[in-house]
Amino acid sequence: MQYYRAMPRNRRVSALPLSFIALLAAVPPVAAQQPAYPAKAIRLIASQAPGGGIDGVARIVSARLSESVGQAVIVDNRAGANGSLAAELTAKSPPDGYTVMLGAVGNLGINAFFYKQLGYDPLHDLAPVTLVVSGSNVLVVHPSVPAKSVKELIALARGRPGALALGSSGTGGAGHLTGALFQSMTKTTLLHVPYKGGGPAMIDLVAGNVQLMFASIPSVGANVGSGRLRALAVSTPQRSKLFPAVPTIAESGLPGFEARSWYGFVVAARTPQAIVARLNRDLVQILERPEVSDALLKLGLEVWTSTPEAFGAYIKSEYDKWGKIIREVGITAN
Repeated sequence: MQYYRAMPRNRRVSALPLSFIALLAAVPPVAAQQPAYPAKAIRLIASQAPGGGIDGVARIVSARLSESVGQAVIVDNRAGANGSLAAELTAKSPPDGYTVMLGAVGNLGINAFFYKQLGYDPLHDLAPVTLVVSGSNVLVVHPSVPAKSVKELIALARGRPGALALGSSGTGGAGHLTGALFQSMTKTTLLHVPYKGGGPAMIDLVAGNVQLMFASIPSVGANVGSGRLRALAVSTPQRSKLFPAVPTIAESGLPGFEARSWYGFVVAARTPQAIVARLNRDLVQILERPEVSDALLKLGLEVWTSTPEAFGAYIKSEYDKWGKIIREVGITAN
């Protein structure tokens, strides 16, 4: 008679965990799955103090972006060193899409040539998302200047090297650099007179103490309308919606001339492409809404969106162009 021979307890219980462990290994752990972006508030760094153009654009966009992504979008103003502090903070933030900066030509295309110890590389430490807006400078002269066009102004400046005074809001500012580009392309010499801000410069221009300026359209609109200043041309390749009757410098005898005040969104380098694409899609849709473009136009800015790739190429072109001008003129930061 045969009897059942029981397996030792230690062998029976050890066989079950092996198969169970193999089954568990085939199932991905839930804890490793990342939450869908965005899963928390987004910090939108405005590289300018409250009240400026960048701050105004950031606040117009932030509320609508919050609605689009379903998370709070908090504007964080970080002024200083022409936007360099904000750019460095963004470049050193985690590359996760939760820190987004609204930058400009200063901290993305110019500062590398002004500051010897910049805490970031604009071409490698930041990832472009989209261009946002473009603003034009307008070339205005005092009525006493006997030039009614860009061609006449060039001829006058060539005949009187250093006699015409170019006012600006300060060394290295948009007006100064645009004037430097103008001189480089026309082979003329103007006397640069920097002021501590656009307001004092405009007062002296209206008074006739300086003869010309490259200034933002909103800052000269009233004086041009009253005849206290004469607008000769705008600095963008296309005419401005705010000054449609004023020609461009490019069409006024200087082909290829372009000087814009532009803003764009960037994030830290190495941010996943899927997150960059999501931000680009949401931001472009917001900026192209009529009520948004109208609000931005009141600030003197026209909507100008792009793909991340096109924005990256534009940053590089601005970096190269302004770097050449800054080295040529020998401009240094104050």
